[in-house]
This record gives sequence, C-alpha cells and structure tokens, in this order.
Amino acid sequence: MLERSFAHIPSLGLATERALWEQGCRDWGTYLLDPDRFGSGVVSRDVMRRSVEQSAVALAERNHNYFRSGLGSDKAWRAFPEFRESCVYLDIETDGGKSGSSITTIGLFDGSEFRALIQGKDLDDFPEIMAQYKMVVTFFGASFDIPMLQKAFKDVRFDQIHIDLCPTLRQIGVRGGLKKIEKQLGIARGDDTDGLDGLDAIRLWRRYKNLGEDEALETLIAYNREDVVNMERLAEFAYEGLSKSTLGDFYDA
Repeated sequence: MLERSFAHIPSLGLATERALWEQGCRDWGTYLLDPDRFGSGVVSRDVMRRSVEQSAVALAERNHNYFRSGLGSDKAWRAFPEFRESCVYLDIETDGGKSGSSITTIGLFDGSEFRALIQGKDLDDFPEIMAQYKMVVTFFGASFDIPMLQKAFKDVRFDQIHIDLCPTLRQIGVRGGLKKIEKQLGIARGDDTDGLDGLDAIRLWRRYKNLGEDEALETLIAYNREDVVNMERLAEFAYEGLSKSTLGDFYDA
C-alpha cells in the first residue's frame, strides 16, 4: 500500500490520489516511467516527480521520519508492512496516577519476543530499547501511553511512525476498547487474565508493591503481555481492512 500511496505528498489530497489510480498510475514505479502521462492536480509535474523519487529513496533507506511526517496519524497504517521488521507493540500500566512516576510496567513486543519493564527493576532501560524501533503500535496510545511516557522520559524522542489502533480501527467501523474489539474478532485471552481490565492492573500492582505478592506481579505481566501481543493481530486486521476500503476497485489491480 505504501508504494501505491501519493497522499503523503504535500498539497496532494485523497481525491487526486484516486484520480492517479484511475489514470492507471498504480504505484511510484509506474509514475516514474512516464511522469508526463499523469495529472496530479495542483501539484506541478516537477514537484510530483521529485516527491515520488524522494519517496522511493526514503523507502529504500528505511527513512521512517520521511513517512511519519508525510502520512500523519490517519494514514500511518499504510507503512505497516514496510516497517514491520522494526516495529514495537507497546502498552503501559500505571498505579492510577497521572505523573510519569505512575508508570509501573511497560510491555514491549517486537513480533517475536515480549519484554516487560518493571518499576524499580529495569524501567530505566526504556529509552535505549525504544531507540531501536522505527514504528510503534499502540491502542489509544496517542492520548494515554505516549504522553505518560513523555512525562517519565523527557529526553526520549518519540519520532517513530505511530499507528494508534483505536482511531485507526474506527476508520473501518470497529469501535470500542481493546478487550471488546478482541472479542469481536475472536481473539481469546488466557484463563488467568480473561476479564481483567485497567483497574485490575492497578490492584495487582498494589498487591505486589504493598504486600509483596510476586504472584500478583506475574499476573500483571501476563495481562500486559496479552495487550501487546494481541495488537499485532489487530494491526494486521486494520491494515487489510483499510487497504481494501481505501483502494476499492483497485485493491486487486
């Protein structure tokens, strides 16, 4: 989908992008074969050609910042396959407070391995770990997880392409919280975490912190793990659904 995208080019909207597809311009490569053949609305041919060339170079160099700024939050999903190898699924838990020190757990899943960073243990490893990734996937993270992390880690540059699954899924009519959507899509949780929510995560942390219950921490980590691991399937679902709805008749072209 990314190489078929033109709407990240400044001043080029979705209507012009669709007009390019209707003219037979399937992707960047097709455009560059014969730039004079295709009309691009208010964007001049010179600017269009340079922009498409820059897009191809940026993708080859895996320059995520180029696409982060061009795609914005609403079209970030288009870069999912191309940057998936450098993607982290992220979710935090807190003690109920609103300050950066309220973060108790940061769950990170890279598609193969899960790691939980725990307050008082290895939470400070987060900046070094996060710097490895070019894409981050969250659920409601733009409004909660990332702002909380910015409070806790003021020197961290959150410059990854960010797919927030909550508003992204709403684009294809899928609404609700993470657990509700999982059930709608048939994604099951383990017996030890099924039915738990954010309030339970706070209670589990307090039991661990105040009463020394290691079992409570283990359950909290298992709950956090399912949050981030399940995001991968939701991201795949969102990408497929949005690709179909965006391309329409051109989906199989």
